[in-house]
Amino acid sequence: MAESVCPWWAGYLLASPIRKLMQDPEKLLHPHVKPGMRALDAGCAMGFFSLPMARLAGTSGRVVCVDLQEKMINSLKRRATRAGLVGRMEFRVCSPGSLMIDDLAGSIDFALAFAVVHETPDPGKFFAEIGNAVRKGGHLLLAEPAGHVSADAFQKTLSLARNSGFHTGELPAVWKSYSCVLIKD
Repeated sequence: MAESVCPWWAGYLLASPIRKLMQDPEKLLHPHVKPGMRALDAGCAMGFFSLPMARLAGTSGRVVCVDLQEKMINSLKRRATRAGLVGRMEFRVCSPGSLMIDDLAGSIDFALAFAVVHETPDPGKFFAEIGNAVRKGGHLLLAEPAGHVSADAFQKTLSLARNSGFHTGELPAVWKSYSCVLIKD
């Protein structure tokens, strides 16, 4: 969503099985994603979190995967097909200024924004769109890389999320990241 987005080819590094040793997606998502849930992966890249999310949501669940880069989405579709999960997933290419998820209003049980907010040109709008999509009581797991984002900047990010109708929940430990679970008011 911004000029400084992660290049598409870095998606292969982000989807590496070695990354699971430091940031295990199933461990991070398991407390939040249950069978039958509708989930959103904003800035999904090549699906490091999307595929495990689809497994956790089960055959009756759905994961909406959104990314700015069509090459990321195309790679995720191929990976989802190989994993037998493509039927549980929806793939969308967004625009630089919008996630383009207005049609999801109030339908998302769980949203993930992992290492993406710092790349958006308008984080306030980003949270407003996610806030509109997440149902009351739904969760947003927010994580930002400590190497790119300062503690002060993360606190400002949390303020923007609160302005979009979320309140702070738990603070899960995520390797080399600032993180927070936000709950929709």
